[in-house]
Parts: sequence; C-alpha cells; structure tokens
Amino acid sequence: MKLNTVILAAGQGKRMFSKLPKVLHRLAGLPLLEHVVNTAHALAPQQTPIVVYGHEGEKVRHVLANLNVQWVLQDQQLGTGHALLQTLPHLDEAQQTLVLYGDVPLITTETLKKFIANTPVDALGILTAHFPNPTGLGRIIRNEKNQITRVVEDKDADAAQRNIHEINTGIYLIPAKLLKKWLPNLQNNNAQKEYYLTDIVARAEQEAIAIHGMQAPAYEEVLGINDCAQLAICERYFQRTNAENLMRKGVTLLDPNRFDVRGQLQVGQDVILDVNVIIEGNVKIGNQCYIGANTILRNTMIGNNVTIQANSVIDGAEIAEDCLIGPFARLRPGTVLSAHAHVGNFVEVKNSLVGSHTKINHLSYVGDSDVGKQVNIGAGTITCNYDGVNKHRTIIGDHVFIGSNSQLVAPVTIGDGATIGAGSTITRDAPPHQLTLCRAQQRSIENWQRPQKKEK
Repeated sequence: MKLNTVILAAGQGKRMFSKLPKVLHRLAGLPLLEHVVNTAHALAPQQTPIVVYGHEGEKVRHVLANLNVQWVLQDQQLGTGHALLQTLPHLDEAQQTLVLYGDVPLITTETLKKFIANTPVDALGILTAHFPNPTGLGRIIRNEKNQITRVVEDKDADAAQRNIHEINTGIYLIPAKLLKKWLPNLQNNNAQKEYYLTDIVARAEQEAIAIHGMQAPAYEEVLGINDCAQLAICERYFQRTNAENLMRKGVTLLDPNRFDVRGQLQVGQDVILDVNVIIEGNVKIGNQCYIGANTILRNTMIGNNVTIQANSVIDGAEIAEDCLIGPFARLRPGTVLSAHAHVGNFVEVKNSLVGSHTKINHLSYVGDSDVGKQVNIGAGTITCNYDGVNKHRTIIGDHVFIGSNSQLVAPVTIGDGATIGAGSTITRDAPPHQLTLCRAQQRSIENWQRPQKKEK
C-alpha cells in the first residue's frame, strides 16, 4: 500500500503532570508512540512513517531511536494544522496522507484498512466515533442530508453543538495535493489562537470536495490519552481485548480481568493461567502448562507440561518439558532447565544449566553453575560465585547429593556421584563418588551466660 503516514506527536501533555513526554508514557509495556508506529508499519510496510515531534523532542528521539521513522521537528507547538504543515516537503503529492496521533495508541490496522478502502482517493476521509462523554472533543457537524460539513472544537462550540456525541477522532485521510493547497492558508481565528487541522473540513465543503465519514467500531480504539485516568482506561481496554482473543484460541484465563500482556505471547493448547499473571517481552508457553497466580513471565520459553506455581518470577529462562517450579521461585536470565527439573520454594537460579531430573527444592541460590542430571541440592545451599570483582562458575556432575546448608565457593568442581556433607564449605574440588565434608569442630562452653537485655 502506497501511503503518506504522518504521526503527530509534538504536544506537551500538560495534563499528565509528568516530566516524561506524553508519548513516552507506556501502555502494555510500550511507549504510546511506539504502538502507533508499529500500526503504521503493519499498514504500509514499504513506507516510512513521518513523526512530527516537538516538546522534549530530543528525549523522545533518544528513547525511541530504534524506530524506523522520519523525524520532522515542530519547533513551536501552534496547533495540529501547523504540525502537519511541517511535513509538506516530505509528502508524495501523488499519494493520500493518513494522519495519526502519538497519543491515540489503540487504533487498529483492521479499522484503518477499512477506512482507507472505503474512502475515495479524491475525497477527504474523517474517522468519527460516538463518545458517551464528548466533553473537550471536536464535534462533527452534519447538514440536513446527514453529510459532514465541518468540525467545531469544544471550546468554540455553542450549547447545541456541545450536545452532539459524534466526535472527530482527528484521524484523516487526505490527498496530499489538497494539503499542499490548504495548509499554508489556515487561520488561527479561534479561542486557542492555534492553526486547527479541523478547518480543512470547511475548506473541503466550500470547494465541493467529497467528505467521507466512517465510524470507529469502539470509542476506546480512538481515545486520545490526555491524563493518567484515560491511560488506565486504554490499558484495561487493551488487556481485556487481548484476553478475549486468547480465550477464543483456547487459553483458560481464570479471571480475564486480572491478566496483563506487556509484550508478545505465544501459547499452546490446554494452558491455564491463574489470576494476576503478567507477561513481559517475548514469552512462549507450550502445551498442557499451568501458570500459577501472581507469576511474572519475562522473555521466557516454556516447554510442554510445565507447572509454575504461584508467586514465581521467571526472567530470561528456557524451561524444558515436565518441569515443576515454585511457589516463590525466581529464575533469572541465562537459566536453562532440562526436562523434569524441579526448582522449589524460595530458590533462585541465575545463568545456570540445570540437568534433567535435578531437584533444587528449598531455600537455595544457584548462580553461574553447570549442574548435572539427577542431582539433589539440599535446602540452604549457596554457590558462592562472586569474589567481589569477578564471577566464577561451579561445576556439579551427575548424580551428586549436596547436603543442606552447604556453600560451594567457586571456581569449584564437584565430581560425578559425589556427596557433600551438610553444613560444609567447599573451597576445593570434590572427587567423584566420595563423601566430602568440611566442618569446624563442635564444642560446648560451660558456664556461658546468654546476654541480658539492658534496662534503659
């Protein structure tokens, strides 16, 4: 699809009461502007969207430097018409121009495709919507034939016009050749002393240019975010819509109102997600999995038949089939669990390979380690991987038994089949198939008195 796409993102966002530019506030884990850019790319993959930036512009460009867009500066914020005027040198006059907004993140490619398909190439297209409370929004004015004739901004509307619930979303489809004729002649004779893009509607009416209106399927899809309350409305709408799509594909959500996706999620068959599960980044879940309540999954791949019990945090991990994790477990980046591994309550694993059928069931930390298969790591075991400057690895062979409350001071290797006695601090390699232990001599002190609390 050949199309000029312009995204207006220069506003100050005063009602956010934030030092962060409005278009950098996040919805579903992404900045608002990034949602709109992604939609523009999906709509016209071969075209580079134009983003008009202004307030805190360098911060916006720095945070979103990864976006494939053409940046155009609006040095002074003098209204939407003035913003679009800055893009004229960059528009292909032979194409239509789609105008989007950096603070309207939920507009979908499906709605835009329908809007473009239904708008004649020589007409002015306006996307409208019916809002239950249109306060602050421009109203669509129609004639006796129900044709759109103009748009009146809320601050310039009279009492009768304020009772109109059909609003202008600000999303337009306009032949670029008309923009090049109309935009330089806009006037700022209004309460705000701004150059309104909405004035082009009256120009089209005067010049007998066809005006084509189409209603958005849901007002939340075109809701502009001006404050944190509207941001929350859009967040809930996004999450509820996403949850419904997942449930239609067979995912069981025990409460779809308490489920958030802040990234990309792939899910297999017969998956159950309990309440307050949060998905961040790129997550893939296999078949027959159960994810317990209050669990966070971030940039993680999960195999088939995995159970993750409540209150676990899984970040940057790869989990093979038939593993059991949690409750209250934490897997940090670089963790790889082989099939049938168990990581239990209050266990933390980081940057480690854990072999098949290995169990780390209680209150342990395993970091920077290679752990073999069928290993049992007792409660309270710690791999001491950091010397204050550098990290070191611990190597644990197959069929090893580590007794409770042991410390393995890396770099160290525990041979296959070795047993480490409980309470040991291991600083040297332990040979295979032997018992290794290291304990201070136990003694009792007679006539010792427990300290007493001093009176103040």
